[in-house]
Amino acid sequence: MHQLPTDDWLQLLRQRELIPADCLAAFVVGSTARGWNNARSDHDVYVVTTHEWDTSTSGPIPMPLNPPRVHSETFYEDGRRWEVTYWLDSQIDQLLSKVSWEKYERGLAGEALTPREEVSLGRIANCLTLLGEDWVEDRRKRLTDSAFKSFLVVRSLSLADDAVEDALGQLEAGNSESATISARRAFGYAVDALLESHGEFGSHMPKWRPNRLRIVSPSFLSFERYWELETMQSYDAADPGPWIREVLALCQDISMRVETP
Repeated sequence: MHQLPTDDWLQLLRQRELIPADCLAAFVVGSTARGWNNARSDHDVYVVTTHEWDTSTSGPIPMPLNPPRVHSETFYEDGRRWEVTYWLDSQIDQLLSKVSWEKYERGLAGEALTPREEVSLGRIANCLTLLGEDWVEDRRKRLTDSAFKSFLVVRSLSLADDAVEDALGQLEAGNSESATISARRAFGYAVDALLESHGEFGSHMPKWRPNRLRIVSPSFLSFERYWELETMQSYDAADPGPWIREVLALCQDISMRVETP
């Protein structure tokens, strides 16, 4: 998908007076930043400031931070929805502190971040910078040096293992329908763990899992095999056992190959 030049993004945002004087950084996030957007995609922009943005047209989004919210502005341009979310610099620091190695060593893998926090922090890794290149690069480095990736990998592997156990027990009990659902869940978690181990974050948005897998391109899991299992092409409702066992075996193989600290 064709991207707007950086100057065009900034010109439009400035025309609408959405870039404050204390702006430290502004960057495009989500599908547009990665070139995965389509004609119906929203444009999402994060703006980082030193003072809280609060206007008559902005809306608060609750976040477990201090202050406990971020603000967003929404508008439409050429039929496309834009959302500009304003973060305090100190709030980004708080997110990074939640995924410190000290907290990782305390075993908080499933509790470090809320889904919204996780998505927001992960987006910094693949954003399109409009302003504040030094700020963005510094936060990317801090994200890389943090335990963020390890938190996510351990979380996803744990969920995959739980779902594998569920599927095996259900299959042994003759409950093939529940075993099928559990196997699908295990597969999603296992693939997410694999992708996260390569720095491809976004498990809360499984719609982009195929794109992320193409980027990682693991040698032991071709895209064709992944897609065959993801879309259940070889699943036989009259005899689901072989498909379930194949998926669970692959999940266990992935778990053995994914490295965790």
